[in-house]
Amino acid sequence: LEGIRLFQSLEVDILKDGSLDMPDEVLESLDLVLVSVHSFMHMEKTAMTERVIRALGHPEVDILAHPTGRILNRREPYALDVDAVLQAAAELDVAVELNAHPERLDLHDGHVRRAKELGVKVAINTDAHSTRDLHLIRYGVDQARRGWLERGDVLNALPLSEFEGWIQRKNR
Repeated sequence: LEGIRLFQSLEVDILKDGSLDMPDEVLESLDLVLVSVHSFMHMEKTAMTERVIRALGHPEVDILAHPTGRILNRREPYALDVDAVLQAAAELDVAVELNAHPERLDLHDGHVRRAKELGVKVAINTDAHSTRDLHLIRYGVDQARRGWLERGDVLNALPLSEFEGWIQRKNR
């Protein structure tokens, strides 16, 4: 449709060793690659941190999704040195997701503020599994405001041309 730009993207599982659960040729064909932990969530903090940082180092990775894996009142965040991960994201030019679902709000406002301090872009995502959850974006915006984010800090609030420039930053 005129005026609508679709981006091919995929959320890819970070395997236990920090590699990605998708072949490089598939990742290379995408506009955006999001990575996240979905298994082995009880690893020791150093191992989990190394796992996530190794995944961020993959040349096709753009965004770390639900960085701590927390689900409020149901699942504690996995053991992770969030500051080390955010520093790696800054060095590798990888954005982090602020999951706006009210059961997650992952990252919390302190982590969001640290991302801003480090110059890490934040993508606000509703984690919607249906259209009826799209309104949840407001919780992410509130969380971003608590972390002092401004429009230019939020990847999906950038003008389209700036967003397209950002996704081309790795010379795909």
